[in-house]
Amino acid sequence: MSTLEEIAEEKQRVTEALARVDAQREKLTVQLEELDAAERVLARYGKGAQTETASSKTPAPATKAGIARRGGRSRTATARGAGGKTSSPSLSDQVLALASGKTQQEITAACKGARANHVGAAIARHKRAGRIEERDGKLYATSSIHGGNSPWSDAQPKILG
Repeated sequence: MSTLEEIAEEKQRVTEALARVDAQREKLTVQLEELDAAERVLARYGKGAQTETASSKTPAPATKAGIARRGGRSRTATARGAGGKTSSPSLSDQVLALASGKTQQEITAACKGARANHVGAAIARHKRAGRIEERDGKLYATSSIHGGNSPWSDAQPKILG
């Protein structure tokens, strides 16, 4: 085999490898644009979403969770750990934890990023379910499971019937 033939073969291999790299680069560029668009949507509509998690200047490596989301799975389904729990407490849990002698306005102010009507609806649901009671304009959790925030949490429950 002559030197010219070896050079031609090597040139062909390098050209094919370059074509594969270009195809992969195009695929990753499209994926990065989709992730940037999703990040903008979450920053605009998501409450408390971190917008600076991945800079658009440095591409983030593709993860299994990101690929699963592209496949149609919801963010909450992929964000759950092995225990099946989300990484941050829900608004309902936050409201219940804050019901320790605070007013509704104080609880609303403490729930950063949540709309006041959503906090009010969560409080109303807890009141209907009997988990929160209102005394003197202040809200108290009634169950000792959630910290026993009520001044009367030590009282024995009445047995009806």
